[in-house]
Amino acid sequence: MNHDLKAAVLRRCRRMEIPLVGVAGTGRWENPPFEPWMPEEFYPQSIFPLARSVIVIGLPVHLPVLATAPSIYYHELYKIVNTLLDQYTYRLASFLNDRGYPSVFVPRDGYGSIEVLRKNPVAFFSHRHAAFLAGLGTFGVNNALITPEYGPRVRFGSVLTAADLPPDPLREDDLCTRCMKCVEACPAGALDGRDYPEAHR
Repeated sequence: MNHDLKAAVLRRCRRMEIPLVGVAGTGRWENPPFEPWMPEEFYPQSIFPLARSVIVIGLPVHLPVLATAPSIYYHELYKIVNTLLDQYTYRLASFLNDRGYPSVFVPRDGYGSIEVLRKNPVAFFSHRHAAFLAGLGTFGVNNALITPEYGPRVRFGSVLTAADLPPDPLREDDLCTRCMKCVEACPAGALDGRDYPEAHR
């Protein structure tokens, strides 16, 4: 495990003012903490076979802007946060590549075209599950990842790297209070109050 390299990565993240950073070893995808779990084709090592670690960063979605949604303010914030995530993860991957550790950043929105998305509405990598496995939060009833710092108002990005970095511990506390506000507020009525993931509770 390369503790010095992880410390250098964390320093780099602080310089970029990234508030949330976590690391997960790729073995965590092979030993999922709950069921059902994603198919193997979505594992980081299936996307990038050299991957040994996943670095996950999180940027907050500012609550005053979120409160205006749907609005042009929120639309622009969403675009800006996604752009920053791609830029920051690209820069982290470059930092690692320059030091001899093959690395790739995973684009924030890993979807195909709208036609592809209609046929198969999934991304090729789950940043939320990566953030969970990197110890950044726990899942709520609504399947959103809840962080202690920003609640569910966070967007995540990931870097897959061949570097063997010390992983961060999974969170032991459950951050969802089961207040059911998400169930009541869902405009589509898509939530029925059952926990996600049910077997994890």
